[in-house]
This record gives sequence, C-alpha cells and structure tokens, in this order.
Amino acid sequence: MIAPATFPSFQHAYAAVLRYVTENYEHVNTARGNDSHEVIGASFRLTDPRQRALYLTSRPVNPVYHYAEALWYLGGLRNLDLIGHYASRRRADSRDGTTIEGSSYGARIFAPRPDGAPSAFDRALELLRAETDSKRAYLPVFEAGDLEEIGHPDLPCLVGLQLLARDGYLHMVTYMRANDANRGMVCDVYSFTLIQEFAAAQLGLRLGSYTHHVGSLHVGVRDLERAGRVLEETVASPKTAPPFAAPVMPINTSWKHIRTVLEHEELLRTNQVQYTPADVAALDLPVYWQRVLLLFEAHRQIVNCPEDLVDRHLLEALEPGARWQFERRWLTRVATGEVA
Repeated sequence: MIAPATFPSFQHAYAAVLRYVTENYEHVNTARGNDSHEVIGASFRLTDPRQRALYLTSRPVNPVYHYAEALWYLGGLRNLDLIGHYASRRRADSRDGTTIEGSSYGARIFAPRPDGAPSAFDRALELLRAETDSKRAYLPVFEAGDLEEIGHPDLPCLVGLQLLARDGYLHMVTYMRANDANRGMVCDVYSFTLIQEFAAAQLGLRLGSYTHHVGSLHVGVRDLERAGRVLEETVASPKTAPPFAAPVMPINTSWKHIRTVLEHEELLRTNQVQYTPADVAALDLPVYWQRVLLLFEAHRQIVNCPEDLVDRHLLEALEPGARWQFERRWLTRVATGEVA
C-alpha cells in the first residue's frame, strides 16, 4: 500500500499534480468534445488544509468567487442568484435557468431533507459526537439518479466527503469521480477544506489532514499552455511556502455567523447597501468573516462603479493574502475593461 503524496500546502500540491498529469498522462480523453490529458486514479494529501490558496502570478485566482462558492455550499443553496452573479458561466449548468441541481453540492449536504429530517451534515456531526472514532460520517453527493439523463453537463463531480475524527483532530477525505486539475480542482479544494474547517469548529476539534481522491484527473488540452507557465514559475522556487499566513477560522464560528454573512452578501450583491470597513466592523461577526464581507463589498464597487478604483481603506482592511489575489485578479481586469 502506498500512501497519497503529501504536501504542506495546496500550492505545492497543485504544481505537482499539474506536472504529473501533463508529463505522465495515460489517456487522451474527448468526453463531450473537451479534449484532455487524463490520469486514472490519483490522490494527494494536505497536512495543513488552511493553506488552500494559490499565490501564483501565472495562475491568478478570484478570492471573491472562492468564498462565494463555499458559502453557496454551506447555505445549502440551489438557486443561481448567488453563484451565477460571481461566475456567469455557471448559468450554463442550469436546466431551468434558475437553479443548479447536479453541482449544487451544498444542497445535498447541508439542506434539510424534504421530510424535515436533519441534513446529512448535521447527522454526520451528531454521529461523531456520539461515536468519536466512527468511520461512517460520510456525506454522499453523487446519486444513482444522476446517471439517468445521459449527456447533460451538470452531473456532480463530487462523489462524497468523509469526516474522520482521530486523536482530537478532524480529517477529511474527498472522493471525486472527475476533476480538472487546472480549473475545477482549484475551487473544489478551497471549498471543501473550508467546509472541513467549519466542521472542525462545530465539533471543537483541531484541523487535521485533507486527502483528495480522483477517479479521472485531467488537464484540458486548451489549458496546457497555461499549465506550462505555472510549472515554469514553480520550478523557479519549488519549495517556497505561500507568502501569506493562512487565516484561521474562529473556533466559535456558528451557523448564525454563516447566515449573517449570507444575508449581507445578498444586500451587497443586489447593491442595496454599501459598506465601509467601519460599517462591517460594527456587525456581530468575527474579524475573519468581516474580511469576507469586505471582499464582497470590493466586488460590489467594481461591478457598479467600474470607472473608479476600489476604496483604498477597504483594500487595506482585507486579509493580506486575499488582497494580493484580488488586486492581481480584479484590478488588472478593470484596467483592461473586463469587469464581468
């Protein structure tokens, strides 16, 4: 038995995964016309799941979308209002123009059952509180019914999440049927490790390791050039740690905090309010979640006032790593007129 390759941060894992798939691919897959280089059956492990962010100039990421997607999951939502606002491409996943069914993982994990029974997440946490060493705290996402409509693009890539409490730590194992190593994996690892950290807070446990298993791990042929630029950048400093300390979710984070963030995110998204750092500081939220709301305010300013720069005091109040990402991702797009 060979354990998954282990990395101190996702940035290290990301570079290693891209190199492995691009240099050692086993198949050229053409599913639904998307040519890709594919490896079957791959895994890696993160020793510190909080180190979930990328800080690469060759691969700018959008921290606003990262938090929006994670909150969309935690909210148990299916509708397009939130997720479609921050990534219009997600609207292509909808069958009816208003909801997403397959990739709305949070609706399958966090939403109460139609019969009023607790969510899968609540039942898993109840199990772990009663049986600390349980192996049964599994949160299924992919269902047999997802195979019924052949050809629809919106099938869950996530099979399920498994929570394992061991020696005071909460570990998580993710099972993916398929993952695009250059695109979807970046967002998935961010959201799933944030869910893991939230679960650890609910259980009063320290954050353990994160393991990511993938059935079909692939890189699109159209992305090989960009993957090459990432590898060039990481070759220059292969063992350099991410330049920012990872923010730590407060152990007292509650569902009330999540609901409050979602309520204010909607107000910002619909441009009903505008917040200064002082306004957000007055809310009943830990600083960690205040900074998330400040990202949504920065996004509101760009969308509604693209001709203006984001308020300097707001930028200074952001979590430093998120500010670095935001400036490279969004302010560059504003300068070129790409603000959608």
